[in-house]
Amino acid sequence: MKVYVEVYGCTANKSDANLIKGLIHKHPQHHLVTKLDHANLLVILTCTVIDTTEQRMLHRIKELVNTGKKVVIAGCMASVQQDLLQDHFPQALLLPPRKIHQFFDMFNDKKLDENLYQKAFAPKQCSHLTAPIAIAEGCLFSCTYCITHLARGKLFSYPEEAIISSVNNAINQGCIEIQITAQDTASYGLDQQSSLPGLLKKIVKISDAIMIRVGMMNPRTATKILPDLLPLFDHPQIYSFLHLPLQSGNNKILQKMNRGYQVQDVEEIISKFRMKNPDLTLSTDAIVGFPGETKEQFNQTKQLLERIKPDVVNITRFSARPFTEAKTMNGRIPTEIVKQRSRDLTVLCKRLTTDRNSRYLGKTMSVLTLKQGTKNTTIARSMNYKPVIIQKQVPLGEQQSVEITNATDIHLVGMLI
Repeated sequence: MKVYVEVYGCTANKSDANLIKGLIHKHPQHHLVTKLDHANLLVILTCTVIDTTEQRMLHRIKELVNTGKKVVIAGCMASVQQDLLQDHFPQALLLPPRKIHQFFDMFNDKKLDENLYQKAFAPKQCSHLTAPIAIAEGCLFSCTYCITHLARGKLFSYPEEAIISSVNNAINQGCIEIQITAQDTASYGLDQQSSLPGLLKKIVKISDAIMIRVGMMNPRTATKILPDLLPLFDHPQIYSFLHLPLQSGNNKILQKMNRGYQVQDVEEIISKFRMKNPDLTLSTDAIVGFPGETKEQFNQTKQLLERIKPDVVNITRFSARPFTEAKTMNGRIPTEIVKQRSRDLTVLCKRLTTDRNSRYLGKTMSVLTLKQGTKNTTIARSMNYKPVIIQKQVPLGEQQSVEITNATDIHLVGMLI
């Protein structure tokens, strides 16, 4: 069998895609191909975080099914929207995230189970210098708008030895950037005798030739591990990068979202990180138009962003997802108002992120070259995870010194020194 794999969505999905590739790579009778036309089995890892993404996925699945080839639908839709997929694509096979390690068992009519311990140790195949490595499956919480926690289930932290093995394998395949990922990395180990700080201390000891990016943390759990976590962000192999979603600047909306923290908790975490490292790159998320959100509550989100001055902001218009509590909430905001709030927030965030990036003009930064860009450029990351475009092609996987000559709202431009 010749297998083509296509992946959408979050870093956890990319980790699952590498798991499928790892299983295929180790199988003597099956082969990975990089072109759809060369395959007789098509695998798509789907995302369904918002409605527009779901529609995009359905369109793409239809295109794949129309090729007449066998199709496997994996990712979150295969877990939480099975009825929808079976109605639209009855000939396709469904493979939920918690069963993805049983990829080949599916073709042998074996009963699939959710042995996440087995999934944790499944082989992974990396094709780039960057390796997304999941450290857990699922989530401890149930935010009222979130369909992902329904798709991936309750928290299961992978054994430390499985994660260490995955990192070692990635390094052996030539990876130099490790992206630690989970629905909430700060929750790692809360279901067992472990923790994110404890895990990171072990990962940095594996090799001094890698950089580690720690993925999204819920403020709710980040607060609990902060004393042990903060010192680790001084480690030269851990990017000075924090992804901390705020979602709203109003405590009543946060409560309706069931986020489990308040605005002051977010500000306190950011303040403590920046006190140690003023150049920390802060990424955050904001939802506009949540049911019942007033103009004043929206303005409080804008005011919070003005105060915390993030480097990256992911803005999402509220999307009523199936099976979630928020779908049936009263107070739905008219679409035009939501769109206008999104536009307003986009303008604000572009100004904030441009201002943050402009601070680096004329400065010298050490960067790690990771992939070739377009028009004879190279894409690199600084030690605080800023994307830096080098205006020439240089060898990948190397540390380079650059002078920052330009700054936009999304990246820096550097010239080799």
